[in-house]
Order: sequence, then C-alpha cells, then structure tokens
Amino acid sequence: MRVLVVEDNSELAGLLASGLRQAGYEADILGSLAETELALKTVDYAALILDLGLPDGDGVNLLKALRMSHNALPVLVLTARSGVEDKVKGFKSGADDYLTKPFAFHELVARLEALLRRPGERHRRALKLGNVEYNAETRELCVAGETRGIAGRESVVLELLLRRAGSVVPKQLIEDEIYALAGAVGSNAVEVYVHRLRKTLTDAGADVSIKTVRGLGYLIGKWDSRS
Repeated sequence: MRVLVVEDNSELAGLLASGLRQAGYEADILGSLAETELALKTVDYAALILDLGLPDGDGVNLLKALRMSHNALPVLVLTARSGVEDKVKGFKSGADDYLTKPFAFHELVARLEALLRRPGERHRRALKLGNVEYNAETRELCVAGETRGIAGRESVVLELLLRRAGSVVPKQLIEDEIYALAGAVGSNAVEVYVHRLRKTLTDAGADVSIKTVRGLGYLIGKWDSRS
C-alpha cells in the first residue's frame, strides 16, 4: 500500500521513507502543504503521516480541510508538538492518531498498521466488480474465483479504475498514480498499460471491461461491447 509522508526535515524524511519501504509500504515524501494538496488530488493513498510545522503553513489547516471535504483518509500526525492542548487540537481537527517526536520507528509502524486494520480500511482493500475481485493489500487478482497473475503497474491501473467504477478516470490521474510523483512518463505509457490490463481481463474471462472515453480517460464497467 502507498502512504504519503509529509515532513520537511529531509534527513528524517529519508529515514521514514527507507523504514516504511522495509516494512512493506510504498512511501511518497513531500515537504510542503502546497505539494501535499496536489498529491492528495491525484494519488489514492492508503494513509497520510503528517507533520504539523511545515514551511508554508500549519498541517492542522490541511487536516481540517480534509475532514470538511468528508475525506476519510487515515491521518497519523507525527510532530514535535507534545503538549496536551496540541494533542487535543490535533484530534479535534480530525487526526486518527497522534505521535510525538522523538519516537520509536516500530511504534510508528504499529500505529499505522492499527489505522489500516480499521473496518473502513478493510473494505477499501477488497475491490469487486462483476466477477473481478482485487485485493489492494496483497495485489491479488481473482476472476470468477480463480487467481490470476497481474503485473505491477497494470495492478495499479486496475485498482484506480475499480475504486472509481462508474466514473471516468482521467489519463493524467493514472499517470500520476503509476509514477508516484516521480519519473518521466512516456507519451503512450498509459495506453500501453491499459492495453495489457484489457488483455489480462479478457484472457481470464472477466465480465467487465475498460472503455476509452476519448479526450477524457478510461471507464471500467460491465457491458457487451469492448472498446
């Protein structure tokens, strides 16, 4: 699962990224509110680890904005603000958990895992449409009850489409999700991965397919014709 870490201390950010990846997570690291707001609009994260003292503002304001927009993304606040009033303010602003610096890394991972075990998150991991089931945690694809192999980036595309089933997913959003805010994107990269995903689903006998909505993006659903 991919988590977003917002931390402006580059040394600590690097340690967090390395540790989270060793713990089995994909971690994107950002250091400002502006970058974070853009990332949250373009990437579907499993959780957010949020520092409060950022160079362009207070992380509490971002937290409040998330909750006012009814965004239920799990948020673990990681901050040097250790006072009781600071913690109360953090929880009232919408934090799911609050950990103060300095901290033990294994405790951070344990708290993150606890957030992701909550019922709402379990539901988000299991995605189903027609006879297609995809587990976002194990990256396991099942079609008509049979497990099928799926390549890494195709699985990212499939998860993104299934989470937004019934809505058009913009091509740019898919590019951002695939490359996780880093790396150059080829002009036809998305088309290639969508083509491969279509073949995977067709070969497996899926009763869902992916349509191209010209000029907009892609849409997954159940219909007779395939585009």
